[in-house]
Amino acid sequence: MKALVASLSKATGLFTLLAVFTALLLNYLDDPDPAAYTHSMAEDLKTQEENFRQQNKSCFVLGASGESGQMLLKELLHRNIFSKITLIGRRQLSFEDKAHENLVQEVVDFEKLDDYAAAFQGHDVGYCCLGTTRAKAGVDGFIRVDHDYVLKSAELAKAGGCTQFHLESSRGADKNSNFLYLKVKGQVEADIEALGFERYAIYRPGVLLVDRQESRPAEWLTRKFFGAVSAVCSTSMSIPIQLVAKAMVTNTLRQPEQKTEILENKAITILGKTLEK
Repeated sequence: MKALVASLSKATGLFTLLAVFTALLLNYLDDPDPAAYTHSMAEDLKTQEENFRQQNKSCFVLGASGESGQMLLKELLHRNIFSKITLIGRRQLSFEDKAHENLVQEVVDFEKLDDYAAAFQGHDVGYCCLGTTRAKAGVDGFIRVDHDYVLKSAELAKAGGCTQFHLESSRGADKNSNFLYLKVKGQVEADIEALGFERYAIYRPGVLLVDRQESRPAEWLTRKFFGAVSAVCSTSMSIPIQLVAKAMVTNTLRQPEQKTEILENKAITILGKTLEK
């Protein structure tokens, strides 16, 4: 028994040392501080929220059943900046909290989205957290969900009057990448930009630190490792999922100089922490 405890203690010590070393290395290679996002934002954030709230805007959320979508919905309800929130998905979601009573739900068949164009009409802002994995859906299924479904939804939203579109993508997304995941993410980013939304924000978080409901051992180990690293320093490689949701909502209130903006992990972190200042 003592030998087992000693072995575990040694392993924990090595893991900690590895995390510290990795943190120092990643901190050296980290994204530069984005000048566009400063802590002074916190000073007038409440005013921005109130002004936005008075505009009586509506939004829709794609992917509200997933981890990111759930956290985004929670933040939207908490901040209460929209007069109407619509969830668009393949199934009806059940909620016990009274805060969800006024949500509108539209159930659609993503294989026949043209038949559900009405679900995408009349929204000012669209949020997309829709996505799957190659392991779960296969190559064709992954491309169909993360590219085809997302792009078609954006097209219908644009045609329905939506002016702002916020897309959760991934760190390293690049349509010219040799890696399927990053290539698909980068391609859908570019295809949506070509639609010409008045405001288009792309979020590229690193490894999402969250306890998933699904059991994925490899992802669990990765999150635990980067969780330990992030406890030592902030890096561009990982981020708590709560900060991504907070950043997406906070960024909705901003008026950037460019129509399209790409927020890398550090920018997302700064925006997400604005309310904590």
